[in-house]
Amino acid sequence: MNYRIADRIVHKDESIRSKMLGIAAKLEGVIALGRGDPDLPTPAHILEAGQKALAGGATHYTAPQGLPELREAICTKLERENNLLYKPDEIVVTAGAQEGIYVTMLALLNAGDEVLLTSPGYTSYNQAVELAGGVVVTVPTYQHQNFALTAEAVKAKITSRSRILCLMNPSNPTGAVTPKAEIEKLAALALEHDLIVISDEIYERLVFDDSSVTSFASLPGMKERTITVNGFSKAYAMTGWRIGYFAAPRELVIPMNEIHHGLTICAPAVSQHAALAALRGSQDCVEEYRQIFASRRTYFRGVLDGLGLSYGEPQGAFYLYTNISSLGLGAGEFCVRLLEEAKVMIFPGSLFGDHNDDFIRISLLQPQAKLEEAAERIAAALPKLKGGA
Repeated sequence: MNYRIADRIVHKDESIRSKMLGIAAKLEGVIALGRGDPDLPTPAHILEAGQKALAGGATHYTAPQGLPELREAICTKLERENNLLYKPDEIVVTAGAQEGIYVTMLALLNAGDEVLLTSPGYTSYNQAVELAGGVVVTVPTYQHQNFALTAEAVKAKITSRSRILCLMNPSNPTGAVTPKAEIEKLAALALEHDLIVISDEIYERLVFDDSSVTSFASLPGMKERTITVNGFSKAYAMTGWRIGYFAAPRELVIPMNEIHHGLTICAPAVSQHAALAALRGSQDCVEEYRQIFASRRTYFRGVLDGLGLSYGEPQGAFYLYTNISSLGLGAGEFCVRLLEEAKVMIFPGSLFGDHNDDFIRISLLQPQAKLEEAAERIAAALPKLKGGA
């Protein structure tokens, strides 16, 4: 049968991610360093809150915008940690932060509107733009600049059709943190060219060394034109709970909440209660997890240094965006062969809109012993993989 796929589906073929997951399913003992799903457990007090909520009947719809007490807690968090003043009616709780991305694009884009996206970057943004009828305009970042997004690079890509600037800070896949000075320059560009800014801050609690995240909406004049996207998946190891939120001006929240209602009705009730416990409870778990990721980062940087592979200095998140061009084969081929021959699964940069086939994203989301085993397997496989042998 000739199935007619809608024109809005830009990528109709199987991705290399799907191909690799298919290969991995047929192998035993694969060490997965690909996905962005923390291996650490959801903290006990959050689990207990979810269990208590289920026992108490949290199995029905909530208000589409989310539980009032959760939105109040989110406002408290944004004021305390991000210097952002929001009211509960300016918050929408979503089924994961990713839903907020899609809701935003559907609410704001008309056909042909351009969206400025970092390359490499999180390509769910690309798909959301394309499904909404918008046009993706990539802004390249480079290893020699530590993959920092610069206002100069953004300015070069702005046209009369530019509508939205997306900033993920820290970045997935590179871990880059945009400095405050650069945020201020980007804010000036947003004002000059009347851009809406999506500030994705889901990795904000996972930063290292002296790095810190400046919330875009905290700068003068930016709250009115910024949609702050965040969630609980990364800092609290709650990916499977599917719980996130966005904060935006009330004038935008009203139509965006209608789209959210049409897509999911509401975020899962039990997950909302768990998220409330995450915000109201001790934050020691976040610091504990951050230190674990920091230790893994230090270890695997040493591994890569020993193998002679360079990478962007990760200031946040839990990835190492690694340059394998010295091996003499493309990143896609390298990742497939590494999986088949060494049973280590790492994803190539092409899945993140990389403008070269030179990079892989290593996720530091395995226990230390597994990371050490993966390092041994990689080191053993490299001589065979070099030059495409």
